[in-house]
Amino acid sequence: QFKLVESGGGLAQPGGSLRLSCTASGIAKAYYAIGWFRQAPGKEREGISYISSSGERTKYADSVKGRFTISRDNAKNTVYLQLNSLKPEDTGVYYCAADRHALGWNLQAGQFDYWGQGTQVTVSS
Repeated sequence: QFKLVESGGGLAQPGGSLRLSCTASGIAKAYYAIGWFRQAPGKEREGISYISSSGERTKYADSVKGRFTISRDNAKNTVYLQLNSLKPEDTGVYYCAADRHALGWNLQAGQFDYWGQGTQVTVSS
C-alpha cells in the first residue's frame, strides 16, 4: 500500500528554521502531487503548500508565503518543506498528503488520498 512518512520536525526558536521531509513508497515509477498541511491544537487543519508531480508548479498559503519553500527530489521519492523565519503561530503537527488525481491545487484536504502520520513542529523561546 502507498505510504507517506514525514520527518524533520522538532523545536525551533522564533526566527529559526527547520526542514521537513515527506518520503513516499508503494507506487512504482509514479509520482503524485503532494500537499503540506498543518494543524494546531483547537484549530482547523490548514493547507499551506502544494507541489505538482514534476515539481514544476508550486503554491503557498498566504500565512507561509515568503517564509516556506516546497521542493521535491523524485529520484529519492521525497518532498521537502523548508521552514524559515519561524513564528510561534507556526506550531502544530505538519502532515504531507498525496493527490492522485491532481485536484488539490487549492489545498482542500478532501482532495488528497493518502496522508502521513505527521511530524510535530514547535516554535518557542
